[in-house]
Amino acid sequence: MKIPARHLKHQRTLLTKRWLLEYTGKRTLLPDTGFKLTCPGTASSIPSGLVVGLYCDVGDVRGDKMKLTASGQKYDDLVKGKLKHQLKLALPPPKLGQVRTFYGLDETFNAVAVAGLGTDCVGYDPTEEMDEQKEVIRMAAGAGSKALQELSMQRIYVDSFGHSESAAEGACMGVWLYQQNKTEKDQRMMPKIELFDCGDWIGWQIGQQKANAQNLARQLMETPANLLTPSAFALSVVEVLTKSGVDVEVRCKNWAKLRQFNAFLAVSSGSGQPPVFLEVLYEGCEPDVSPIVLVGKGITFDAGGLCLKSCNAMRHTRGDMAGAAAVVAAVRAIAALQIPINVRGLIPLCENMPGACAFKPGDIIKSYNGKTILVQDTSYEGRLILADALSYSVTYSPKFIVDVGTLTTDLMDVMGSSAAAVFTNSDQLYDLMRIASIHTGDRVWRLPLWEYYEKGVTDISKSDVLNVGTTREGSACKAAAFLRQFVPQACDWIHVDTYGITRTSGKTYTYLRRGMSGRPTRTLIEFLSQLACRSS
Repeated sequence: MKIPARHLKHQRTLLTKRWLLEYTGKRTLLPDTGFKLTCPGTASSIPSGLVVGLYCDVGDVRGDKMKLTASGQKYDDLVKGKLKHQLKLALPPPKLGQVRTFYGLDETFNAVAVAGLGTDCVGYDPTEEMDEQKEVIRMAAGAGSKALQELSMQRIYVDSFGHSESAAEGACMGVWLYQQNKTEKDQRMMPKIELFDCGDWIGWQIGQQKANAQNLARQLMETPANLLTPSAFALSVVEVLTKSGVDVEVRCKNWAKLRQFNAFLAVSSGSGQPPVFLEVLYEGCEPDVSPIVLVGKGITFDAGGLCLKSCNAMRHTRGDMAGAAAVVAAVRAIAALQIPINVRGLIPLCENMPGACAFKPGDIIKSYNGKTILVQDTSYEGRLILADALSYSVTYSPKFIVDVGTLTTDLMDVMGSSAAAVFTNSDQLYDLMRIASIHTGDRVWRLPLWEYYEKGVTDISKSDVLNVGTTREGSACKAAAFLRQFVPQACDWIHVDTYGITRTSGKTYTYLRRGMSGRPTRTLIEFLSQLACRSS
């Protein structure tokens, strides 16, 4: 289904409100407890800050054409023009992503952060495949919130900037950081983020849920591998998802043996940590409706097995379970938002270590669906554990399958951190995923599933499939061709390779601090919510 570009800008809001109003009894998911504009003199004992936006063209260094957002103008009127006066004194105006902070404008807020939004003439860019207005809002909300967080504000009120969902995403993701292992007195303040002067509580709630989901994925990915073993990951998932009303089934090693998950067990054989296979079930509609199956790669640490990686190459492999983290986080968000779909999540969890019993180059493994795999390189393990999970998904007669994982380093050279690579046998699924990524700013790009690559992993007499291929060129495409051998016949399927987007430098997606990104969690949530809208 292709949607004309002129409709993309407003499609998200209309679709989301449609199912939220219908499936939540025409009520908002947040109580109307937003901040109301008050007169100076009502000082709060809680340190509070305000983030508002400012439009200004790049070349306008004198600020002749700078313009506050609607909420920013209301606040300026309240303080009798003090904000604009201070902006004139602090020329040049803040550019996109920059912040100017002012103090003592009134007794309600200890500080007011004015975040630059650039020009107000941005929207959907078909060349960049992004709704740039929403991305600008995320950048401004994130920059302003981080600036006030540095001042130890306990409560931050954020302008909607014209789209409260994007503002909530930027602000909530901007202030988040991993500090669980720091002494409590040295931890940075985590402020409460609230909406300022806007009645779009539905949009704000959606944005918060999506941001919190991505932050959950970031937290799982940042946790050191000695603390987040497969068993610890499973316990964390049980704790997080059962509170949201999602069923979680934890499968042990013997369960996997009985079902002949030999590829999954081979990868885990070199580790002292037992493997775990997680199944999560969310039922948002009738039980007889076929579920969407989400499969997440869950390698909690990847040393490369007997084909040992270098120390530098292992530096960030605690995040090799990014696919599993994104699936868990997405399921929690759709449960919180009550999206009317059924989802079954399959998450194989293990470590890839060079232990005495580790699988070896040259081994031939018989997978769950009966196909044999010749192991050429033990550091190409992700596709092996996904193979058994994909084959097993036929048990649930899926509507379609989405698998997510960090599979190939090639993608960092091809696209960097700009987009995740997508491979699919369904044009319709790709169109929906692409549209979802336009709205989230977390883009995807389709790469080919040609027969050329399939021959590269099946052209051998010793086994049915090679785990690397006859050559190493086109590794990402051959990884997808490998996985396709294990997808149930006549089933729509989409594979998302997230290696390039696992980490962020903090320079491109400025509302994300440097480190693990948690991508593409929000795109998965958006993708699933659009499917709910189409079926309702």
